Amino acid sequence: MSAPVTAATPATLVLDRCAVVTMDGQGGEYASGHVVVTGKVISAVGPGSPPPGSLASSASTGTMRRIDASGCLATPGLINTHHHLYQWGTRGMAADAALFEWLTELYPVWARMDAGMVRALATAALAWLAKSGCSTTMDHHYVFPRSGGDLLGATIAAAQQVGLRFHPTRGSMDLGASSGGLPPDDVVEDRDAILLASQAAIEQFHDDSPHSMLRIGLAPCSPFSVTSGLLTEAAHLARQAKVRLHTHLAETAEEDQYCAQHFGCTPVEYLDSLGWLGDDVWLAHAVHLDDAAIARLAATGTGVAHCPSSNGRLGAGICRTHDLLAAGVRVGLGVDGAASSEESSLIGEVRQATLTARAAGGSHAMPVRQALELATMGGARLLGRDQEIGSLEAGKLADIALWRLDTLPHAGIADPVAALVLGARPPLELLLVNGETIVERDQLVTVDERQAAANSRRAAAALAES
Repeated sequence: MSAPVTAATPATLVLDRCAVVTMDGQGGEYASGHVVVTGKVISAVGPGSPPPGSLASSASTGTMRRIDASGCLATPGLINTHHHLYQWGTRGMAADAALFEWLTELYPVWARMDAGMVRALATAALAWLAKSGCSTTMDHHYVFPRSGGDLLGATIAAAQQVGLRFHPTRGSMDLGASSGGLPPDDVVEDRDAILLASQAAIEQFHDDSPHSMLRIGLAPCSPFSVTSGLLTEAAHLARQAKVRLHTHLAETAEEDQYCAQHFGCTPVEYLDSLGWLGDDVWLAHAVHLDDAAIARLAATGTGVAHCPSSNGRLGAGICRTHDLLAAGVRVGLGVDGAASSEESSLIGEVRQATLTARAAGGSHAMPVRQALELATMGGARLLGRDQEIGSLEAGKLADIALWRLDTLPHAGIADPVAALVLGARPPLELLLVNGETIVERDQLVTVDERQAAANSRRAAAALAES
C-alpha cells in the first residue's frame, strides 16, 4: 500500500488493484478492480484501474489520492442491527447463565450506570466495532437509572467521537416484577415519562436528511418487561414521527412460555395483536418461530436482526435464518450486547451466522456471499438505508471496508469472500464512513485505543463496585 491515508480524506480517493465485492444485487465482483470516492460519495466502481483520463480533473488540482490496494478486498462497510453498548461494562459476568438468569443477575448492576460510565463504555464498544469493519450501528439502550443523567446523549457523543453512522434507539421498560415482569421495579420507568423522553429524543437528535449520520428509533424492550399499553403508544408515536421500531422477540423458550401464560399466544401473535408488525419494524433474535410466525413476518415486511453468537452464548437456540430468507423476510446481523457476546465483532458474526446455519441445515443453508449480504445490504434494509449504504455502487455513500488478505492466515485462499467469511479475522486496512477515515492499517485514527481501553476499564470497575 502507498503512504498512509490521513484522517482528513482528500476530495478524491482511489482504491486501486483490490478485489472488489460490490453486494449490488447483480453479483458484481472484480478479482482486480477499483473504487473511487469523491467527498462523501462513491463515484465509480469497476474492473481494473480507473480508465485513463477519468480522474484528470482531480489530478490536475492536486486533490486526488491513489492507493495501491493490491492484496486487499473491498466490501461495503458492515452494518450492525442489534447492540447494547453499555453492556461493555459487564462482560464476563453470568458467563454460564441462560437469558432470564443472566438478566436477573445484571439488572441491579446496570441500575448503577451514569452518563460518564456510559460514555466511556460506549466509546470502547464503538471503537471495537469499527475495527471489525462496522461503519453503521444501532444501539438499544433500555435501562435509565433515575439519577444516571443523559445516557442516550452519552452514546450519541461516543458515536460522534468514533465516527460511525449511528441509529440509536430510545429503549424502555415499564413492567416491573411487582406487576408480573422480569426486571426489578427500581429499573423500570413510568410510561408517561418514557413517552415524553422518547418524543424529546426524536426532536433533539433525529436527522432524516440524506447522508444522515444520526437517526433515532423507539425500542420498548421485550414482552416480559414492557406493558401492552407502552408498546401500543410507542408504536403510535414512532409512526407519527416517522421513525423505526425495534424490540427483542422470541429469543428463548422461556419467553415463549411467558407469552403463552400471560397473553395466551405466541410472541409474534402478541405483537401482531398490538399492530406492531410492519416494514418499519425489526426484531432482535427471533429464534423460536414456527412456520406461521415466519409467514406472518414475511407478509408484513417485518425484519429480523440475527445475533448468532449471543444466541449461542446464552443457549437461546438457533435462528431459522435459511427459512426466514426463503420466505422473503428481511434479515440483518447483530453482535448484541458485549455482556452476551464478548467478542462483539461484526465480521465475526458473519462467520458465526454461516457456521450456525450450516450446522442446523446443511452446507447449502448459508453460502458465504449470502452471509456477507446479511451484514451489508441486509442491515441497510432493516434500517431503511438501502438506497444509501450497504453496497459499493456509484452514488451511494462512501462507507467502505478494505480488508488485507495477503498475510499468513489468508495467503493462497482461492476465493477472497471465503477468506473473509470463513478465515481468521483479517487486518482491516482501511475503514471509511461518509468518506472519512476511521481505521487505517488496523488502527483507529479517530480515538486513542489505549485511552479508550483505560477509560472503559475504570468505568467497568466503578460500575462493579458502586
